[in-house]
Amino acid sequence: MKRSSLMRRPRVRATLATLAAFCLLTLQAACTPNPAEKELSETLKQYETIIRWSQWDAAADFLAPEYLMENPISRLDMDRLRLFKVTSYTLRSTGIFDEGLTTRQVVEIRLFNKRQGIERTIVDQQEWHWSETAERWYLHSGLPDPTQRY
Repeated sequence: MKRSSLMRRPRVRATLATLAAFCLLTLQAACTPNPAEKELSETLKQYETIIRWSQWDAAADFLAPEYLMENPISRLDMDRLRLFKVTSYTLRSTGIFDEGLTTRQVVEIRLFNKRQGIERTIVDQQEWHWSETAERWYLHSGLPDPTQRY
């Protein structure tokens, strides 16, 4: 009788260990965000850093190809942006729509005009879309507009 109860214990332990491992793997899979969620915060952080450093040419790389086809960036637009140095980038609101495939942000950007020595504040309404094919987020609302008036 002692021998049969000893035989059962290793089987019970093995079964419990297998069950525990299965539960941990299931829990880990449930907690892992989808690729869009994972990439969103990284993309927004990168874009914010690029804007804060007034790297306008690098910021244009975030624009969606479809957006650029409909709204090409002129040399005048880029030259105008290069006149400004960003002094502040403040996120005012954010929202996620379309089952996590669209994000909208409202950002307040303070720009210092290097030529005129004047600082102005603009509100940048950003709309980001997840591209399933490219597996990345694209900006569909254009670069900040320094000519914007309240």
